[in-house]
Amino acid sequence: MKIYGNPMSTCTRRVLMTLAEKQAKYEMVTLDFMKGEHKSPAHLARQPFGQMPALEDGDLTLFESRAMMRYIDETVPGQALTPKDPKTRALMNQWWSVESEDITPPMATIVFERMFTPMRGGKPDAAKIEEAKKKLAPAILVLDTHLGKGGPHLVGDSFTLADISFMPYLGYFLQTPEKDVVLSHKNVAAWWKRISERPAWKSITEK
Repeated sequence: MKIYGNPMSTCTRRVLMTLAEKQAKYEMVTLDFMKGEHKSPAHLARQPFGQMPALEDGDLTLFESRAMMRYIDETVPGQALTPKDPKTRALMNQWWSVESEDITPPMATIVFERMFTPMRGGKPDAAKIEEAKKKLAPAILVLDTHLGKGGPHLVGDSFTLADISFMPYLGYFLQTPEKDVVLSHKNVAAWWKRISERPAWKSITEK
């Protein structure tokens, strides 16, 4: 299995975290953001949107990180990251949708404005940040309320693909001045502490 991406990329991190949890063997082909290698003809043949990552496994090519996560979990032996029970699996999918629809978009806006805009020589747009905070705050409250009801993870005792999918943007967001939007909620803060201490996460973020 071969992954084309960059370890700093949020979507690449989702896939690398899944591989690390499964203790899977793979080849990493690192693409250079600054050189625009993710926009090269060779990469566009793998990833038609010019994004990261792409996965190749034999005659299969995938270009969407959540599809890669599912594929890895289903094909690589080891601890399952998707519940077998239909009800628990439905709950996982529900929180995975919350991540992709309600939490990651405003969080990504703030991360982009705080981290990537200055890297490009620009100034963070305060209006965009404030609007994103207003969208993010109620979603984080819903997440905090949920985490206060049950086990250590999104679906009780099971650490799943849904937990993994939250981690890359949340990790970056907690490096911004807006981090208290999350850390002021004790259940979310405790959950993040638990999952960010997993050896798999440390293996892909502390290199």
